[in-house]
Amino acid sequence: MPRKPANRRKMVPWAVSTFAAAALFAAASAKALPAESYSVTVEDNVVATMRDGVKLRADIYRPNADGKFPVLLVRTPYDKRGDKKFALRAAARGYVVIAQDVRGRFESEGDWYPFKNESQDGYETVEWAAALPYSDGKVGMFGGSYVGATQFLAAIAHPPHLAGICPEVTASNYHDGWTYQGGAFEQWFNESWTTGLAKNTLQRRVEASGDPPGWMRILPLTSYPVLKPASVAGLAPYFSDWLAHPNYDEYWKQWSIEDHYGQIQVPVFGIGAWYDIFLGGTLRNYIRLKTEAGTESSRRGQRLIVYLGGHAGGPENQKIGQVDFGKEAPVDMEAAMLDWYDGLLKGPGAASRTEKPVRIFVMGRNTWRDEADWPLARAKATRYFLHSAGAANGAAGDGSLSTVVPGTEKSDHYVYDPNDAVPTVGGPLCCGPFPAGLGPQDQRAVESRNDVLVFATPAFTSDLEVAGPVTLDLYVSSSAVDTDFTGKLVDLWPNGFAQNLTEGNLRLRYRNSQEKPELARPGETYHIMVDLWATSNVFLAGHKLRLEVSSSNFPRFDRNLNTGEEQGVATRMVKATNAIYHDKAHPSALLLPIVP
Repeated sequence: MPRKPANRRKMVPWAVSTFAAAALFAAASAKALPAESYSVTVEDNVVATMRDGVKLRADIYRPNADGKFPVLLVRTPYDKRGDKKFALRAAARGYVVIAQDVRGRFESEGDWYPFKNESQDGYETVEWAAALPYSDGKVGMFGGSYVGATQFLAAIAHPPHLAGICPEVTASNYHDGWTYQGGAFEQWFNESWTTGLAKNTLQRRVEASGDPPGWMRILPLTSYPVLKPASVAGLAPYFSDWLAHPNYDEYWKQWSIEDHYGQIQVPVFGIGAWYDIFLGGTLRNYIRLKTEAGTESSRRGQRLIVYLGGHAGGPENQKIGQVDFGKEAPVDMEAAMLDWYDGLLKGPGAASRTEKPVRIFVMGRNTWRDEADWPLARAKATRYFLHSAGAANGAAGDGSLSTVVPGTEKSDHYVYDPNDAVPTVGGPLCCGPFPAGLGPQDQRAVESRNDVLVFATPAFTSDLEVAGPVTLDLYVSSSAVDTDFTGKLVDLWPNGFAQNLTEGNLRLRYRNSQEKPELARPGETYHIMVDLWATSNVFLAGHKLRLEVSSSNFPRFDRNLNTGEEQGVATRMVKATNAIYHDKAHPSALLLPIVP
């Protein structure tokens, strides 16, 4: 049975202790805030009516005490009840926490369509929350993934009472880095996420279609329908729209965050993760908001933390995928956010501006480090050039990497067959269990294939730290009018374990622009850049740095069928013979930020 809207009140005893660890983002010079512990009052399904009459419902958790308190707001499509544990913790600390189902989801009215209504509904909800009798008028927002989108989309509407946002593992652009990457359709994410969301849409439709009174006279009794079967048509119209808009056009630009940075006028505490599917957007938001946010205070108010896992494993985990990252890896991200909001909403105005703004987990050494900025100013861009005698196919081939500029060398070739695509093994994935695992997984099976080129350094004699953006600079050709080129950075352990670090993809038709695709001329050489996003990893002595180059990573990305036809409707496949050139005239290289 569906839950009925109500305004039930209940008392929840809840106490929190003072956090023993120093705040991740507490000001070095700020006075410590007094420890607080309140019992908590909870109101279910409180209605906020939008300007078009649609009623959105929220659960409100607040201190059982007189006075007014700052508000922390989460607007989610995933069922507001899922935020109960954190809401009780934050309310006991002295916040009003409002967890709202977004339009068309669970207890809220209206029709669900991703991104479409979040700016307007977010604006109105922030202002509604600020006017509640127990609110002090300052509203912060929090949450991850799509719930990060609800924050950014509200922020670009700049509601007057929004004081800050804390988006976790979310994107900067819902075309590139969300639905597509490098022009390839993020197939596993798009399909699994859409299926998960459609379940609630289908349930709402079934509940709305039941008509026992109208069915009472149906004879024979065996013909009683029980439920009216719900049609699958229209369950997720946005999925078809995504496929109908493979280019970066006005459909995507209307709600792109990075096209509207100037409208964001509040501090942002961005939370990302190595191995997260939206890492690129998280880093881009921090880098560009520092210079493009709408006010000086918002530009100076940017903060960033990067932990391990994200959608591939939460911040509380020591082990992500097949790798144990040590006892320092787990982090209480809820505490970090509350500490930040204590400084922003409760403490002095400059409380969170005196410490280093960036905190990252350094893999390999498996330790946390505070930084003055991201990317690291001291990291030196270094080219590791691709080398071979023309037989870099697979880990047993002759591919190598070094800082020596190539001279006369043979190119490497492989046949990419869409009907036998290179399988996805781990990496930045969402959503739900993936058969080959999430995050860091052993890549040896992938590297045994003839259609994967492998280039590696010799074993390092001392530690080598890579921290920052990673780019693959390639000279390529194909026998097809369109194909993909993929890259993957790998840490090869002395025991043979091949740990994937970060990866990327470029669909050749988008080599010059994601707005205006251009098919290739078979056999012509093109200079392309494949964005592998970023990492922070120390290649320990005895380890090797390895690069994989291929043309598929399926089903993380959809298969390029090599025909140049519209990818959403194409079914015809052809094989492509693809080439990577690495000689004096075509110095293909892996661009790495090396930390001295």
